[in-house]
Amino acid sequence: DSVVFITTAERVVDPWTRNAYDVPRGNGSGFVWDQLGHVVTNNHVIAGASRAVVRLADGRAFAARLVGRAPEHDLAVLHIGVGAGRPPPIPIGASNDLRVGQSVFAIGNPFGLGGSVTVGIVSARGRNINAGPYDNFIQTDAAINQGNSGGALASMNGEVIGINSAILTGGQDGGSIG
Repeated sequence: DSVVFITTAERVVDPWTRNAYDVPRGNGSGFVWDQLGHVVTNNHVIAGASRAVVRLADGRAFAARLVGRAPEHDLAVLHIGVGAGRPPPIPIGASNDLRVGQSVFAIGNPFGLGGSVTVGIVSARGRNINAGPYDNFIQTDAAINQGNSGGALASMNGEVIGINSAILTGGQDGGSIG
C-alpha cells in the first residue's frame, strides 16, 4: 500500500493559437516516505514535467507538489495532501549490509500497470554502469521494466533498501532481459 503510481504532464503552447495545455509526459513509481504525505521517486520520473499526479494503491489520486530534487542522485521528493486514510509509510532498511545472493522484491507500476511485484536476488553491489554521478547501483535480477522507476527495492522484511531506477539490457525493447 506504500508504493504509488506517478503520472506526469508537460505544458506546451500551440504555436498557431498560443493556447497552453498539458500533454501526457510519462509515468513511474514512488513510495510514501512519511505520514506527512511525502513521496520519494527518481528525479528522471518528474524531470521536465509541469504537473504530477500520484495515485495511491486504493485508487485515489492527488496532485503532487515538488518539494525538492537531487539530480546528482536521481532522487526527487513530492508532497501530496492526503487527509483521512493516509497510506502507511514504507519501513526504511539499510543497503550497506546487503549481501550478493540476498532475496529482494522490486515493487512498482511497470507499463502503467499498478501494484506489480517481482522477486529476485542481489546480483552485485556497487555496480557502475556509467550513468553519471550516481553510479553505485545495487544490481538485481528481479524484473525491472519501464514504469518501475522510483519504486521500492525491498528486502524480504518489507523494508525499502533501494530505488528501482535503471534497466541495462542488450535488447531494443528496453525490457528486463539483461
